[in-house]
Amino acid sequence: MSSFKDLRIVDNFYQTSAFFPMPTILVGTVSENGMTNLGAYSLCFPYYIAGKDYYAMILECRNSSNTAQNILRGSKISLNFITDDKKYFREAVRLGFPGDTTAEKMKNCIFTLEKGEADGERPKIIKEAYQVFECTWDSSLEDAFNDKAGNLDGYEPPYHNFNGITSKFGAHFILKIDKILMKDKYYNAIVNGVKAKDFPPVPVDYGYRDSTNFWCSPFKKPFPEKIQAKEGDINSVKYAAKRIDPEVGFTDEACAQLTKIPRVFLKAALTQMVSIAKEEGINVIDESALQIINDKRRKEKKG
Repeated sequence: MSSFKDLRIVDNFYQTSAFFPMPTILVGTVSENGMTNLGAYSLCFPYYIAGKDYYAMILECRNSSNTAQNILRGSKISLNFITDDKKYFREAVRLGFPGDTTAEKMKNCIFTLEKGEADGERPKIIKEAYQVFECTWDSSLEDAFNDKAGNLDGYEPPYHNFNGITSKFGAHFILKIDKILMKDKYYNAIVNGVKAKDFPPVPVDYGYRDSTNFWCSPFKKPFPEKIQAKEGDINSVKYAAKRIDPEVGFTDEACAQLTKIPRVFLKAALTQMVSIAKEEGINVIDESALQIINDKRRKEKKG
């Protein structure tokens, strides 16, 4: 007999039928009168993470919300990640209450708004956030640019599958990331090496809610667990390296240093190394050349 019970799946299952850990994000958009509108969301996750010509998030929301209507009218969005300060979460809950106009909800907002770094007319960003993604809705996907603001009582079909109006009351928005903005402390940690003490105090929204409360937990210092990397056979690395580019070779000693790269990432890593080698005029990647290439890869990451 199973140790689990089968729980009925209902609307808003992540809140009503599950304990689902999620981020706490305040989404900034520009209202009709030009004000920055802040709405609280947790259904916002990475979408395009590699292999595309841009990176993207996906935002899921009610299509009648101020946020959705503003995106349909404009396209510029800011995703503001707040810390686990109780007063911030209390304010996020207030900003997430449906029905208030932008003027009503923003009148006594406790957050400080400032201009971001991306170009164009955009919502302001939250000064108290530890990081901000400035984004643009990609309305070209599924021809979602045909969806218009104004239907506050629900949209009639046809619906899109993943971008724009996706149901009578729902919307999904694929958000191209234009800028990732980070406070100095966390920027320096990512660039120079992250330790447990360097993580921002990120709250966890537990998803489940009842008729009275949203639930959130405070940050606890994370603990590290070493990656149990499997060393590949040097012959596997040599085999892959020979097939990247006939103009650039790898010595056996250099290949031996690359055996800890997981096989699924090996081709991409070798391709990047060969590209840098060509830029540096290197025809054979030996141990010294590998050091030059890795230094450049680190500098590009910092850039």
